[in-house]
Amino acid sequence: MRTRIITAVLLCAAVATVTACEPGDDGKSSSSAPSKVAESSAGDPAKDDEADGEQAKVPNFVGMGLQSAQDKAQEVGFYSLDSHDALGRDRMQAFDRNWKVCSQNVAANTSTSTDTDLDFGAVKLEEDCPAKDEKPPSAEGGKMPDFKGKSVKAARGALDSGMSITVNDASADDRMVLMESNWQVCTQNPAPGTALNGQPVEFTAVKFGESCP
Repeated sequence: MRTRIITAVLLCAAVATVTACEPGDDGKSSSSAPSKVAESSAGDPAKDDEADGEQAKVPNFVGMGLQSAQDKAQEVGFYSLDSHDALGRDRMQAFDRNWKVCSQNVAANTSTSTDTDLDFGAVKLEEDCPAKDEKPPSAEGGKMPDFKGKSVKAARGALDSGMSITVNDASADDRMVLMESNWQVCTQNPAPGTALNGQPVEFTAVKFGESCP
């Protein structure tokens, strides 16, 4: 009886081995089936979309208060948010409720990943939006830009951080220039186009809303 049981077990093992290696209809071993499953899961568009984050439609934020625009963006699923001074004065949007949105870097109704960075151009509530965002000045090329009418803060930011800069009130009041984003350049030395070689820079300025003498 024991010999018959051992024989039956050996016979079943042999049958299982033959079945596992039995050729399929295409002449290939059926043991290759798991690799087909792996291949089908690779490059799956749905999985690729998941890796890129969820898709959402960008609302129209223009005209909204900056705080409301940020709240709306987060409500839709966008959390990478930034803002900048649309007038090019390099002011910080310290109190979002005091600013309104003039422009957005991603057009309204665009479908994009919720990982996309959204940037709002903004001005203070009492100010008018410019026709287009004014970019801060730049000293690229190693020459002195024309800073007239630009904020003193933006002018300072365009120059090398180690440069010696003096700012004086252009009016006869001899005021101290404290919050430089509120002051606009009237005159400058060196003149626009002068090569910058580390020489000291001098500005005269008045507050925005005032006329240069």
